[in-house]
Amino acid sequence: MPRIVTVGAAQMGPIDRKHSRADVMERLIAHLREAKRMGCDLVVYPELTLTTFFPRWYMTDQREIDSFFEREMPGPETAKLFAEAKRLGLGFCLGYAELAPEDGRMAHYNASILVDRDGRILGKYRKVHLPGHAEHEPWRRFQHLEKRYFDVPKEGFGVWRAFGGVFGMCICNDRRWPETYRVMALQGAEMILLGYNTPVHNPPAPDHDDLALYHNRLVMQAGAYQNACWVVGVAKAGPEEGVPMIGGSQIVAPSGVTVAATRSDGDELAVAACDLDACASYRNTTFNFGLHRQPQHYGLIASRKGIVPPS
Repeated sequence: MPRIVTVGAAQMGPIDRKHSRADVMERLIAHLREAKRMGCDLVVYPELTLTTFFPRWYMTDQREIDSFFEREMPGPETAKLFAEAKRLGLGFCLGYAELAPEDGRMAHYNASILVDRDGRILGKYRKVHLPGHAEHEPWRRFQHLEKRYFDVPKEGFGVWRAFGGVFGMCICNDRRWPETYRVMALQGAEMILLGYNTPVHNPPAPDHDDLALYHNRLVMQAGAYQNACWVVGVAKAGPEEGVPMIGGSQIVAPSGVTVAATRSDGDELAVAACDLDACASYRNTTFNFGLHRQPQHYGLIASRKGIVPPS
């Protein structure tokens, strides 16, 4: 029998600073209830789902910065989401800012968790590829200070057994790097869940702006096809605090074909019944890593051609 996981890509419209965690919870729970009506097993939310994208501001007050972070999961505000998902029998993947005691200090991570139908946290991922900059750059119309507010984790990309298959997670800028998908695929990932908050405007390279949505679709479709796995990419979209962000949430099959996608830049649910066994058709043929992939020769080929790897 096919292993079908029906997934809801729960795109979120703008979340402003004035919106409380309680305001956001109502919207997340509305997605859950709609997903239940549509027969979903799993709901995937965006990066930093619970707040506005706060790295767009330069802040020096650590208490203000920490107010965007969660000290526990579930916490006082998010417990309602866990309880409703458990009542409905739905799993979910949630992106948020995590504050964690570590090595005698408080570490700050851009994180996501995978939660089972019974409300149990199965796995946690912390963003590896932090984009942007670390110091205030006043020439920008808005900042992108992920390198200032988040730590790079010690752990990398993992996978977890859930919903009858093998699942991985990544976040936003991770999706642009081929290693992200490959590392998880080599661990057997059959579905990769990712959330993003991506502005339309790229201050250091404004000539890329018109291609923002195209590049978003391109990297996820290529990642799915080249690694013979499903990819579920979910946006926080629309004009948030005066900064337009791309939507384009999509569910991509191992063929690289987008099978479901959002059409708006607001709260919207895109749903697809995903057969995890569809991975095998590509993983056993074109992308049979064991049969066709020859990493032991990559360095040799580069050295013969005089290619020096970057330091």
